[in-house]
Amino acid sequence: MLNIYKQSFFGFLWLFVVLLEVSSAEEDANGVISKDRASLLSFMAGIVSHSERALDKWNASGIHVCEWSGIQCHNVSRAVVKLDLSGRSLRGTISPALSGMSSLAVLDLSRNFFEGQIPPEIGSVVGLKLLSLAWNLLEGEIPSELGSLRQLIYIDLGSNRLSDNIPSELFCNWSNSIQYIDLSNNTLTGKLPLRDECKLKELKYLLLWSNRLTGQVPPALGNSSKLKWLDLESNFLTGELPLDILRKMPYLQFLYLSYNGFTSHDGNTNLEPFFDALANFSHLQELELGANNLGGVIPLNIGDLPKNLSQLHLAENHIYGTIPTQISNLTSLTLLNLSSNLLNGTIPIELCQMERLERVYLSNNSLSGELPSALGDLPHLGLLDLSRNQLSGSIPDSFANLSQLRRLFLYKNNLSGTIPPSLGKCVNLEILDLSHNQISGLLPGEVAGLRSLKLYLNLSSNHLQGAIPLELSKMDMVLAIDLSLNNLSGKIPSQLGSCIALEHLNLSSNILEGPLPSSIGQLPYLKSLDVSSNHLAGALPLSLQASPTLRQFNVSFNNFSGNVSSKGGFSTLTLESFLGNPELCGSIKDMRPCPRKKRHGHVLILSILLSLVAMPLFCIFGYPALTLKTRIKRQLSIFHEDNNSGDEEQGRKGFKSKRYYYLPKISHRQLLEATGGFRQSSLIGSGRFGQVYKGVLQDETRIAVKVLDPRLADISESFKRECQVLRRTRHRNLMRIITICSKPDFKALVLPLMPNGSLENHLYSPTGGPTSGPLHLTQLVSILSDVAEGVAYLHHHSPVRVVHCDLKPSNILLDEDLTALVTDFGISRLVKNSDDQSNNVYNSAYDSVSCSSTDGLLCGSVGYIAPEYGMGKRASPEGDVFSFGVLVLEIITGIRPTNVPFSGGSSLHEWVKSHYPYNLDPIIEEALARHRCPGIQSEPLNELWREIVVELIELGLMCTQYNPSTRPNMSDVALEMGRLKQYLSSPSEVMILEASTTKS
Repeated sequence: MLNIYKQSFFGFLWLFVVLLEVSSAEEDANGVISKDRASLLSFMAGIVSHSERALDKWNASGIHVCEWSGIQCHNVSRAVVKLDLSGRSLRGTISPALSGMSSLAVLDLSRNFFEGQIPPEIGSVVGLKLLSLAWNLLEGEIPSELGSLRQLIYIDLGSNRLSDNIPSELFCNWSNSIQYIDLSNNTLTGKLPLRDECKLKELKYLLLWSNRLTGQVPPALGNSSKLKWLDLESNFLTGELPLDILRKMPYLQFLYLSYNGFTSHDGNTNLEPFFDALANFSHLQELELGANNLGGVIPLNIGDLPKNLSQLHLAENHIYGTIPTQISNLTSLTLLNLSSNLLNGTIPIELCQMERLERVYLSNNSLSGELPSALGDLPHLGLLDLSRNQLSGSIPDSFANLSQLRRLFLYKNNLSGTIPPSLGKCVNLEILDLSHNQISGLLPGEVAGLRSLKLYLNLSSNHLQGAIPLELSKMDMVLAIDLSLNNLSGKIPSQLGSCIALEHLNLSSNILEGPLPSSIGQLPYLKSLDVSSNHLAGALPLSLQASPTLRQFNVSFNNFSGNVSSKGGFSTLTLESFLGNPELCGSIKDMRPCPRKKRHGHVLILSILLSLVAMPLFCIFGYPALTLKTRIKRQLSIFHEDNNSGDEEQGRKGFKSKRYYYLPKISHRQLLEATGGFRQSSLIGSGRFGQVYKGVLQDETRIAVKVLDPRLADISESFKRECQVLRRTRHRNLMRIITICSKPDFKALVLPLMPNGSLENHLYSPTGGPTSGPLHLTQLVSILSDVAEGVAYLHHHSPVRVVHCDLKPSNILLDEDLTALVTDFGISRLVKNSDDQSNNVYNSAYDSVSCSSTDGLLCGSVGYIAPEYGMGKRASPEGDVFSFGVLVLEIITGIRPTNVPFSGGSSLHEWVKSHYPYNLDPIIEEALARHRCPGIQSEPLNELWREIVVELIELGLMCTQYNPSTRPNMSDVALEMGRLKQYLSSPSEVMILEASTTKS
């Protein structure tokens, strides 16, 4: 019995102790949570500006701290372990109270607008493993107390305004843990404080670019043998290239030493030892040594550099001699930059064996000889810059084979011969500059008709002759044309008025004659016009004076005559713009005033008599002819209607452009016949503004008819808006309009029928699209590239800048070749160019509008809408970039952004970001399983597809950043997607990769 009592006693005692411990643990946990809450509220008090969503649920009644936006807690203790408020547009200072969060392991406040200094108290959060304060407005010196964070693995303080020296405590105290250091893009000074006893053995990434660091690279950096990425660009570092230090970094992948003061060995005469040291770096991918003081010749052992090397920069140095043929051994090179050196000799023909080359810069040297015709055999070449050399001979016809060529710079050489018409086959060419050469002959119509030119055409300072080709009017996307200093003759074609994106036109110093066409003055974006030193005559067009955009104007040394007013667009001009035209007079300062006309009585009487005689004649003959002309003009109007209905007044209000594109007439009755009376079986889609029906016209043309719902209050505006966009934008990745049909009670757009339906059908239909199976990854990359090109055109190159506002899979249609076309501009916004503050006729009625719920207009579809739109921000190109990013993530994950199985109300973007970068494997495997490409049979190819998926995820995350200013623009997105598309489009590219990987 006693034993039983003893056992019971000790059992109760043990239970009591356990309860005490549990109670104590609960009190400790509650204390930690309470302390974390107080620290966060103090931090919140230092924020002076933020959006409602940025600090969602913070300090809300009854909401646990672990449910606050940007907070992650420990599963058991419920202590805050992660504070991630990156990209939330927060303004204010960083409170020292964050030091009270003892369990914090991750602190990410990057990409905001925090000011002031970094609180030294952060150094007391000893468990911190990740610290990111990048892309803010922080200033002052880096606190040495941060050196106390001995468990720190990752620190990013880049892109701030930090100054003074880097504290030595940082590099020395982090020795055992730190893997990633980014202090780039600040104004840090002094030497790298790395002593021999400070061994950063785990360091893999060191980014110190764009500071003011001085001295030599410290030898102690050689202890970081695991370094993969070393970026010391844009500092004031000196000494010989750090050969001995780099020898100890066998895993180095990216080495950036450009824009410093490094020299080569043996008194700045020998680069061979440095290249020899890098020969065994099998992982090296990019090497940048540009803009230093490097001397010597390019050694023969440049061909022994790692075969994986994809980019080589040696520009802006003092390197002389010839380009060795051994450079052709670098078969993986995609970018070669040897510009701005002292190189001579010819361009080696072996250079053309490097089939992966995409960008070649050899400009500003003393290279001579002819252009190798074999350059036309480089299948991926997108940029070729051979300008400012001494090259001679003619431009090879083989350049027509460069199907990917976007930019060709051959200016300031001694090239002769004629411009080969075959250059017109370079259908992706955006810039062509052949200026300052000895080129003669005619300007070929094939080249003048290059519709792909988006930036500029420069053929000035040559010996071109003959007339300006009418085909030049096809360049409706080009921004600048310079044909000056040639021997061009004949008249200036009035058709140049069709170059509706043109901003700069220079036709000076030729022998052009005749009048200056008024259509040039009607160009909506024309900023500068120079036709000086020609034989032009006649009066200056009034349209030039009325131009709201014209800023620079020169018609000097011609034979112009007549009155010149100092009003309108001429109000800021001086006499220098009109010199050498003795028959000009007017009110421009210092210009000869025009003589007053004398009135004679007999002239007045004669005018009255003529008018009395003319009136009866007009009533007999003129009025019927005028009525007939008006009737014909009405029939050709863009608004087509039945004989018993009309909407002419609305048409006049809806379209203010002076230039009409006349479209074929299709009546309401014909549409009824084509669609079977708009029966249900013809319905192929529906949206907020109406339904889309398929149909076949009598001539067998297959059409899609978008019928707008007349019951909607804003349907008229939507109709006019979509007509505006479809009429004025022309791009292969934008849906074109066949015609429209408009009645008071019926409005429809007639579009081509896309045989492969919408992207949404392919993504979510078990059998894929209408005519094919599920899309594989190569096709999806191509489609995304098409979409990016189309939207980039709307944002940056369209005659009228457009924000689409509703980018999603159902608004992306696929033709028979699976080329993507962006459609549905019902809620798009026509916006002003940021450089143009004038009251442009194209933009005055359709300036960007706010998208808040207060005006009843939602700019986009749920799941794709940029977060700033929910705060009443105006429609912007950045909003389209966000939607494109969602589209990319949707394609990769296979999850609709409106049907996301996420917890806590997070978005698709946030969910993917929570897996990046270490937990992406499930997403990647799922994407490859859904969109498996033909031919995935080997590990190298499988790895290629995995890398492509990762790049797409990264691009999607970049585009969906909360801060609009940190998103890339659509031109950059299109360039990146084009690179991926090209990389995947060539089977030989994949085979080379497989072979090289298998060999290594």
